[in-house]
Amino acid sequence: MVNPAQVRRAAEALRQAQRVLVITGAGLSADSGLPTYRGLGGLYNGLTPEGLPIEQALSRPMLRQNPALCWKYLAELGRACMAAHPNAAHYAIARWQQAREGVWVLTQNIDGYHPLAGSPPERLIEIHGQLSPLFCQSCGAETSELAEHLHKPLPPLCSRCNGILRPPVVLFEERLPEGAIQSLYGELAIGYDAVVTLGTTASFAYIAEPVRQARARGGFTLDINPMPALLEVGVDIWLAASTLEAVPDLVSHILFD
Repeated sequence: MVNPAQVRRAAEALRQAQRVLVITGAGLSADSGLPTYRGLGGLYNGLTPEGLPIEQALSRPMLRQNPALCWKYLAELGRACMAAHPNAAHYAIARWQQAREGVWVLTQNIDGYHPLAGSPPERLIEIHGQLSPLFCQSCGAETSELAEHLHKPLPPLCSRCNGILRPPVVLFEERLPEGAIQSLYGELAIGYDAVVTLGTTASFAYIAEPVRQARARGGFTLDINPMPALLEVGVDIWLAASTLEAVPDLVSHILFD
């Protein structure tokens, strides 16, 4: 159960902050019905039916060597994302961004729910990309018809040159998008007064480093997660709750108290 006193304390600190970075992970979209990284219908648990680790099946080399197999699992991701929708926490974050120009979102999620909920694209960093629009690896042509392609034989093919289409998502053994990295570290160079982590872990440097930086500069840090995820990094407040339980109430206190 969410601690009301902690929520009010966090809201007061965030109300005073001029620049805030909100970092979101799989736990946020889990409240939309999307399984978390290691639970997508068992997709990330153990080996695939082909006897492969999912990290190999969903990798850049596999897309080149066996695009049909790679697309089998990309399609699983696509169907899961399209079967769900943004939840109240996504919409609350978007309202916060719309009301306060200094609020940014860095998301690990590829579902596209933040822009659907209304987060301003100029203050949204999708560090792992999105599942659409698809683009041709041969000629570069784009198509937004992801859903249509998921009902056709895989891999999807370009209508212009018959090349293999792919989504602008980061596969295993691929680098993070240069534009997203530049945007993130450019903003980190300016600095944030507060960093909020929602439904994520500190397993990546680009998650832990903003939290460390904010703490080093005397800023406020908040983690909302059912399980403690940032113990080694340390935060000012940990709300042991799901994002859906805590975020709408937190944002209401920030904007309307």
